[in-house]
Amino acid sequence: MEFIRKGANPKVYQGAAQKLGVQVETVQHGVEGLMFLLLESSKLMLSEIDFQDSIISLGFPEKLQSLLLELYLTNRLEIRAVLAHMSVDLPHYHTLEWRFDVQLASRCLRHQPRPQILMKLHLKDSDETKTHLLQTDPVNLVHLTQVLDAALQEIKSPYCRRICRNIK
Repeated sequence: MEFIRKGANPKVYQGAAQKLGVQVETVQHGVEGLMFLLLESSKLMLSEIDFQDSIISLGFPEKLQSLLLELYLTNRLEIRAVLAHMSVDLPHYHTLEWRFDVQLASRCLRHQPRPQILMKLHLKDSDETKTHLLQTDPVNLVHLTQVLDAALQEIKSPYCRRICRNIK
């Protein structure tokens, strides 16, 4: 758990390697592997049965499997809290203000309307709000919505769902 909270400590690896009579890299890789197992299991909120199935396939002895299961069950909420604290907080949508402007004519071009859509997008990043001004014409806005709708339909396809499941 200290590895997850504070990161790697080479002195601890050296002390453990001397006591076990193995190389420092072996201890380091073993600890990193166990922490990866605990992090991924906590991230996916594996149940007790799923976690046992995962460690059985890794070939650990039965006594070690029960110790790992106990370690996982007692610390998974703390690991999730550490992961949540370390995660990147991206800006997210707060509000959108919009206005439709039309220039009906000019000195050069009489009877040539030029519509424009002005948008003020407010994004919240932690506690501060950032504002972005956007301007487009209706044709580009329709094209943008069509492309975004097509992307949304694509992500709902069975092929993309299968890929997303395998990535997690």
